[in-house]
Amino acid sequence: MAKATYKDSGVDLEIYRKAMARLPRLIHRTQTPRVLKLDGGFAGLFQLDFANPLFARKYEDPVLVSCTDGVGTKLKIAAAMGVHNTVGLDLVAMSVNDAICCGAELLFFLDYIAMPKDDPPLLEQLVEGITQGCIESDCALLGGETAILPDVYGKDDYDLAGFCVGVVDRKRVIDGRAISPEDALIGVASSGLHSNGYSLVRKIVFEIAGHSVDDHIGELGETVGQALLRPTTIYVRPIRQILNHYRVKSVVHGIAHITGGGLHENLERILPAGVHATIDRDSWTVPPVFNWLQRLGEVEDEEMAQVFNMGLGLVLVVSPYYADSVRQQLSESGLESWQIGSIESGEKGVSWSG
Repeated sequence: MAKATYKDSGVDLEIYRKAMARLPRLIHRTQTPRVLKLDGGFAGLFQLDFANPLFARKYEDPVLVSCTDGVGTKLKIAAAMGVHNTVGLDLVAMSVNDAICCGAELLFFLDYIAMPKDDPPLLEQLVEGITQGCIESDCALLGGETAILPDVYGKDDYDLAGFCVGVVDRKRVIDGRAISPEDALIGVASSGLHSNGYSLVRKIVFEIAGHSVDDHIGELGETVGQALLRPTTIYVRPIRQILNHYRVKSVVHGIAHITGGGLHENLERILPAGVHATIDRDSWTVPPVFNWLQRLGEVEDEEMAQVFNMGLGLVLVVSPYYADSVRQQLSESGLESWQIGSIESGEKGVSWSG
């Protein structure tokens, strides 16, 4: 009788070791002076503050901020195109963009990658994207897990999950409680679909319209795959710069990351009782990919608005006196923005005008 081996069950430890050997050079480029060296350890070590007094944060009452998310069925687009070095950036973006809504300084990120078999080149591409996202977020990739699950995933499938940790002094936590009447709503441009609504996107584009990822779409000026795989914008640095610019004044009263649920649901989440947000639906430019999808799938306006970001990846609620200044700083960071509405007294909620 043949003796059973791990390799026979679908897990080749030698290939796994080769895959792991590709990762240190990528991980090391994300590490900051607060990462403590522990080669071969079972955990990652990160000191909350700098030992060097020149760079010390000197937190008074630090609060840790933690977020987790995934990429969803956008991974199917990556697989269809054979391009895997951008979805890792999406993975980081979905968590760190949530964390920045509290005003957090990002500290570190952890990833979880699940695959049906060891595939060193694929793993390297995925971690390349993750480390790029960490660099853009000024956080360290502190560790991760690669799970080989041959009985769970099909041969071309894989999944990603990510977890970030940040810190903010309690007195500087942005939780929406400071939002008040006359505050301005500033919508910050998304790069496109980001990482939400892809189950509907795939149904419209591939099932209803019968497109392939290689089809060139004239009105978009690119292929289907290029439009659908565009990475999520990471807003960490621009928002941190704005928050650091106003160290004394309370200028940014609330931040909403526009993901699943759209503008209405995500903005309402941060509103305190007694205030109402009114959005002018004609105040910003909707990228053509959304109009294209809506027409292909004959999707109702309400459905589009609650599934997609419709061109706005973030909404800042700011003191009206500083709205122009905040928009100028966003522009200097390369981000387009619009004043899309305002806050008024009333029942908590969001409504549309225009």
